[in-house]
Amino acid sequence: MQNIPLEMPIPSPRHAMCHEDDIFVQEDWWLGNRHCLWERQAVQLDQKQALRNDGEHVLAALPSGRKLRDGRGALAGLLRRSELRPLYQCIAFLNGGKIFGHEALIRGPVDKPLHMPDALLRAAAAEGLTYEFESLAAAREIEGWGALREPGRLFVNVSATVLVQLVQACGVAALRHRVMAMGVLPRMVVLEITEHERVSDMDRLAAVVEEVRDMGMSLALDDFGDGRSSLRLWSQLKPEFVKIDKYFTKDISRHADKLKTIQALQQIGAIFNTSLIAEGIETLEDLRVLRDLGIPYGQGYLLGMPMDKPVAAIDPKSEVVLKDRRVSVFPDSAASAQLADLRAISVIDAPTVDTRTTNDTLAKLLIGTPHLHAVAVLDDARPVAIINRSQFMNEYSRLYYREVWGRKSCMQHANHEPRLIERNHRIDELVGILTSDDQRYLADGFIVTENGRYVGLGTADQLVRSVTETRIEAARHANPLTFLPGNVPISQHLDRLLKSGADFVACYADLNHFKPFNDQYGYWRGDDMIRLLARIIKSSCDPQCDFVGHVGGDDFVVVFQSPDWRTRCERIIEELRNEARLLFDSQAQEIGGIQAEDRHGVERFFPCTTLSIGAVMVRPGMFRKAEEVASFAAAAKHRAKSSDSGFYLLSAESPSAWGRIE
Repeated sequence: MQNIPLEMPIPSPRHAMCHEDDIFVQEDWWLGNRHCLWERQAVQLDQKQALRNDGEHVLAALPSGRKLRDGRGALAGLLRRSELRPLYQCIAFLNGGKIFGHEALIRGPVDKPLHMPDALLRAAAAEGLTYEFESLAAAREIEGWGALREPGRLFVNVSATVLVQLVQACGVAALRHRVMAMGVLPRMVVLEITEHERVSDMDRLAAVVEEVRDMGMSLALDDFGDGRSSLRLWSQLKPEFVKIDKYFTKDISRHADKLKTIQALQQIGAIFNTSLIAEGIETLEDLRVLRDLGIPYGQGYLLGMPMDKPVAAIDPKSEVVLKDRRVSVFPDSAASAQLADLRAISVIDAPTVDTRTTNDTLAKLLIGTPHLHAVAVLDDARPVAIINRSQFMNEYSRLYYREVWGRKSCMQHANHEPRLIERNHRIDELVGILTSDDQRYLADGFIVTENGRYVGLGTADQLVRSVTETRIEAARHANPLTFLPGNVPISQHLDRLLKSGADFVACYADLNHFKPFNDQYGYWRGDDMIRLLARIIKSSCDPQCDFVGHVGGDDFVVVFQSPDWRTRCERIIEELRNEARLLFDSQAQEIGGIQAEDRHGVERFFPCTTLSIGAVMVRPGMFRKAEEVASFAAAAKHRAKSSDSGFYLLSAESPSAWGRIE
């Protein structure tokens, strides 16, 4: 067999030989030819002679070819018969719905145990053919794509281990030539790294990835967040794309924690200049939320099923949603603000004593630090007790105390059961200190620790102030009575709508004659009335496109995108009128109201509680800020209170109409 120069061009795989074993000669560059020379020699042989004699000789010389030829497993036979076939699933722009590219998905024979990828991968691992299987699968996928001559990116799955082996076996130059020989430009190929197991040599993989990038290919991380994915891998490889695992995209329209996780991934993506692809999109509601989050690309059965040939457009229903200007209502918008931990409190950096400290020494320390309310007692850096300043100084100032007890241990004045709080403890969970039967905690405060070591002291006053501030901040995000979104998420939703350019209707709802009802029956019955209104509004709205917020008290904001919004408003008013009467006593129900004092202290008759809703239709360009919309809707509400129907639609073509409502 003659030597072939290394610079000789690599022949196209379309020069395939028909014998079932010889297929591995043409694909040998994928399968572990250490110098890519055996293949070049083999393809120069006379094809007939190769089929008859030398084909067997060449295969015997190749570790991969021999392994596949001699393999007795089901997968080895499948590969010898060349029964792998690629399918292609579209990846779309979520801003508009155009096709961005396709992912190649390998399949075995239909209706056979080795049809799906998971079964193929398990068989490859069991038969020791992982490298051979993945390499051949990638070759089939790229060759099929080249034959179709389709535009757009092609995403090809390969494990990190096999990618390293492949580059080591052939080198990037040979790989590049082979891909081009298949009719595919390397810059249109995205290698999608799948992590079947942890990457053992991250630095080597990073070096290989740079070589692959030099040949024009891009990189994607697959199924990020599935438990095997690594943030370090993202940081070190800096892939052009990261595919979000379907766990986080499935039902994202109903789970706020998943939405927040994807928002966190967006921040990481911005740091590493990575574009995110949402996988596993199966419902129109999830698709709308992902679009509104700003995820650039999406993939899933809803957009398009895996097909033998690429599709030119996504599913029509999905396209309608992606082109619809209406915005989604993010799940659980009422989620409260993150509760602060003790790090938010100004912990007192106070000196300490130990179990051997005398009363005289402690007295000098307290006299020298007049601001201290207590002193912690440590035993080898571990807090074991706390001594209250006032109680100790009262005892120490007694007649003859210094002479008798001055040189004794201060532990006789210690509280041996101090409240120890780790610094990362939630403030809101520490209210028990304030309500404890043991009032010493109010005077002594508490000892703050970090990993069990003393950090400083905290006071009950600081805790009360921090709990109050935390709850006030939380109420801005979610009303504690109805758990509906508060002022912050209301403004955020209005801002999203204004930015989208969508038409919507902003409504402001307010109870009529609520104060006399609340005064007459008590705040607990008043709370029942507010919860009743919240329930009626929520049940009358479409949760996928209508937003319900609770400003506070008996004031609610409803932002409609439903086309039948007016009918819904009228239904809310009617249902509240009927059900609110049931919260009055029988006499009030009979006469239609109650006698109570008005705001000026004058007793008069008040009808049973009803509802007023003021509405404003918002068109693109009418308002710039959420506050303007809310103020305009509040003005409409005031008009509604003087309306017999309890409803008023304020018409304005632009914010210049303010003059008509002031």
